[in-house]
Amino acid sequence: MARKVRFVQGNEACVEGALYAGLSFYAGYPITPSTEIAELLAERLPARGGRFIQMEDEIASMCAIIGASLTGNKVMTATSGPGFSLKQEAIGYACMAEIPCVIVNVQRGGPSTGNPTHVGQGDINQARWGTHGDHNIIALTASNHQDVFAMTVEAFNMAETYRTPVVLLFDEVIGHMREKLLVPEPGELPLVERLRTSVPKDVDYHPYLPREDGRLPMSDFGGEHRYNVTGLYHDMWGFPTSNPKMVSELLRHLIDKIDNRVHEITRHKEHFLEGARYVLISYGASARSAIHLARERRARGERIGVIELQSLWPFPREMIREKCREAKAVLVVEMNMGQMLAQVRAAVADPEKVFLANRVDGKLIAPADIKQVLRVIQGRGV
Repeated sequence: MARKVRFVQGNEACVEGALYAGLSFYAGYPITPSTEIAELLAERLPARGGRFIQMEDEIASMCAIIGASLTGNKVMTATSGPGFSLKQEAIGYACMAEIPCVIVNVQRGGPSTGNPTHVGQGDINQARWGTHGDHNIIALTASNHQDVFAMTVEAFNMAETYRTPVVLLFDEVIGHMREKLLVPEPGELPLVERLRTSVPKDVDYHPYLPREDGRLPMSDFGGEHRYNVTGLYHDMWGFPTSNPKMVSELLRHLIDKIDNRVHEITRHKEHFLEGARYVLISYGASARSAIHLARERRARGERIGVIELQSLWPFPREMIREKCREAKAVLVVEMNMGQMLAQVRAAVADPEKVFLANRVDGKLIAPADIKQVLRVIQGRGV
């Protein structure tokens, strides 16, 4: 059977991916440039037996998907920068209580209300550090609509595997541009379903007791087992504790369950990287321009390659260090003041060879912008 071919916006591709992954509950509040996600799901999700609700604000939206996830649903919300700011406390709660959920942030210019209808990539560090306290997070992104679909499916799979919030960091250009999408057949992409406990109804259930593989089986809240959920440090029954040993063990678990699996979580693509003397590192819409430039310059004999990041957090420092080992110079291409630049410089052996090509005026960074920075670098003899 032939796969369905669609001509869609990136926001539509995200909707298709969420539905494919088994989304059953969505709560959100419309905000440019993510609004199409809510509009489409308001129509599509109830038709499939799911639940859609427009909440009164972004805080309520995040709290609603947390509650729905606890009852056994695969859940998602979508927003942009100002709404993402409002969600942060509840995102921290989901991290602490280990509640699977997917949060889409279609980025625009900021801070504050910023540049609502224009592109930006300034929420990279916010996705990692926006909520208070030591915590960990998974954040994925994509530069084309086929990958928007695939990374959306991956986000749901990772949320269920690691019992954690997963952030999808798209941007206005990707969200609103249109291109072809091939929708896979059911079963073509692997899906991770929720791991539910096998503990019988009348037996004591420990919601925060990991198996040997680190996964935490869940029981649908309001179902067969009674248990406590809190944003406080808690014991294996979910009840609050200030016991130093339990506090330390829980925090280390929250960090390690992601940090110890960076290789499993990391997603990236390599373009023209073999023998590259100049390596461009980019993501989202910026990567499209980086790839275009590398293709053009390779045709002229210049050894330029691209590492396209599809997982931003946890940052794949070992992969970056290895791939950039032989590079004469590394150029980070992004639409902010250098948020990934700092991570790349910390990862490579020689941070002085890492440079920034950026644009922060609400316009997509173009191949010509990158070429200009490359010329300056080459002019210095690098």
